[in-house]
Amino acid sequence: MPRESTNLPEYWDTYKPHRGEGEQPAPEADVFAWTQYDGHGPGEEFLGAPRTALELGAAEGREAVHLARKGVDVVALDFSAAQVARARRWWGEEPNLTFVQAEAVDHLTHTEATYDAVFSIWGAIWFTDPEPLIPLIAERLNPGGVLAFSQAEPIEGFYGPQPMYGNGLSGRKLTLLRWSYSPQWWADLLKRHGFAEVDAQVLAAPNPEDVGTLMVRAHVPQ
Repeated sequence: MPRESTNLPEYWDTYKPHRGEGEQPAPEADVFAWTQYDGHGPGEEFLGAPRTALELGAAEGREAVHLARKGVDVVALDFSAAQVARARRWWGEEPNLTFVQAEAVDHLTHTEATYDAVFSIWGAIWFTDPEPLIPLIAERLNPGGVLAFSQAEPIEGFYGPQPMYGNGLSGRKLTLLRWSYSPQWWADLLKRHGFAEVDAQVLAAPNPEDVGTLMVRAHVPQ
């Protein structure tokens, strides 16, 4: 994969590039991690006990694989054709698991499938405008279904779509947007679109001076 991107699909194609020699080995899928710190935070229990799940922004697919091996029927969606191809190469024979290459809003607009859980781990919910995305997720959840996601904690007072240079400060200009909001903003948005039992908070890092993790979970009514 190239290391410098000229457009958004190419940027996601190069996410977590292989830096070693030869064929990239599949990562371990023995843990379900929501945060950026090893062994920190909840595991798959944060989702409850779904029978079906959709991951938005699955990338290499570790958490999707972990759930599938627990018997959950999982659809793992990613915008990048290269990420999906790599995940299928690694995990294509896993039962209960389907990889889909699509943009999240477009997929949710056109699919008729419904799920017990929709989740995103530093994934599509961070990089997609939540105003169109959240109501679409609500429509695709079964009664009582759960939406859960994590991403970096917001910088206090700096909320909304935030641009970043995808190739860093010395590479070709490529602007990405991340949507960053306070826990209360997320709670209000989710309630406005019919979610209940909303839990939105920042989980402090193991070292409280480090960047924490925004953790959000909500259910649609039974």
